[in-house]
Amino acid sequence: MKRRTFLQALNVGMASATLYNGTGHAMTLTSLLDNKSQDKELSYHRIQEIKYSTVQMKYPRLVGKNARLDLHGYGPNVEICCITTDKGAMGWASLRGSRRDAEQIAKELLGKKVSEIFASDIGTLEARHIPFDMALHDLAGIILQKPVYHLLGRKTPYLTDYYSGMIYFDDLEPSEKPAGIDRILEECRYDYEVGYRQFKLKIGRGYKWMPYKEGLQRDIDVTNAVAKAFPDCGILVDGNNGFSVDQFIQYLEGIPSVKLFWIEEPFHETVADYQKLRSYIKKTGRITLLADGEADPDPKLLQELFEKKLLDVHLTDIEGLGFTNWRKLMPELKKLGVQASPHAWGSLLKTYYTAHLTGGLGNTVTIEGVTSTSDDVDLSGYKIKNGQLVPPSTAGFGMPLLKKI
Repeated sequence: MKRRTFLQALNVGMASATLYNGTGHAMTLTSLLDNKSQDKELSYHRIQEIKYSTVQMKYPRLVGKNARLDLHGYGPNVEICCITTDKGAMGWASLRGSRRDAEQIAKELLGKKVSEIFASDIGTLEARHIPFDMALHDLAGIILQKPVYHLLGRKTPYLTDYYSGMIYFDDLEPSEKPAGIDRILEECRYDYEVGYRQFKLKIGRGYKWMPYKEGLQRDIDVTNAVAKAFPDCGILVDGNNGFSVDQFIQYLEGIPSVKLFWIEEPFHETVADYQKLRSYIKKTGRITLLADGEADPDPKLLQELFEKKLLDVHLTDIEGLGFTNWRKLMPELKKLGVQASPHAWGSLLKTYYTAHLTGGLGNTVTIEGVTSTSDDVDLSGYKIKNGQLVPPSTAGFGMPLLKKI
């Protein structure tokens, strides 16, 4: 995450703690005693060392353009941190923000009891320590020998749908000889064999990469073709803010028989535009979810849109908002009748973190999948069953680090 993006995300996370400052779930006496016992166990461990490295994630194919961005490549090299205690426990995860930012804060953690910076029923206790948020959750799970979803309150995880988020404008590649719609269908077949039963189709080709009318027609043709070829699968569409509201309604008019599971970020969110879209959807009798909040999220505007019932699904990034802040936010979304699906594009690690957030707190309508392999991480504990992502019951996030740090 670039420094500017990190700082924006930090502001969003801090704002969310203000905006969504409810009391959360009522706790039973048993839960309180369990948390007290767990935090006592965490107090026996002091942070001895923090190391940094990267892990390479590999996509099974080149991922192409979306409405606004050029080729997405073959997979990221993810910055990570490893936190070791004086008792030999080690937790690791993606580093939230840049290494330079983290290194300036890390000295505050050294020598501290784990319980001084992390509580099992809350997460990371200080906002400024949020760069280590994911790794602290993994470390706590390792110390307590529990999966992260168990720390969040579930011995058996909630499960939900799982979609492929890797279907981009690959029909436009290679630029000298575009493959066409058949390439999209091939990718959907591959993802179907992986186990997905939902596909998220990127749309908005006419925003930047094709003449508007030609791009709109290609969006329509791709959507209709995938829906016809995979009648047992859910279809999600993501415009990456590449449409106006009127242009997006034109797109919907071109796919009258396609049942969309959700519509994601068709245009940059405003109350007026979502009122118009919601009115059109209601008038035409469609049943679909409206999802937003990934790109440059404005917490106050999002809250207004959710309160006005103009949005159904909250999408802010799992790392951008932070695991701890998502733990705070989820109960408030439930009160509003809003479901979640934290943005996870780019790294399969984020997908798997989301599986634990979902497993412990529920209220997640589907999880974004980013199919990947890695020589640096053992990803084998996670399974896809009946189109759902199942996290492992092993300690922490259940992803042993294979790379020597």
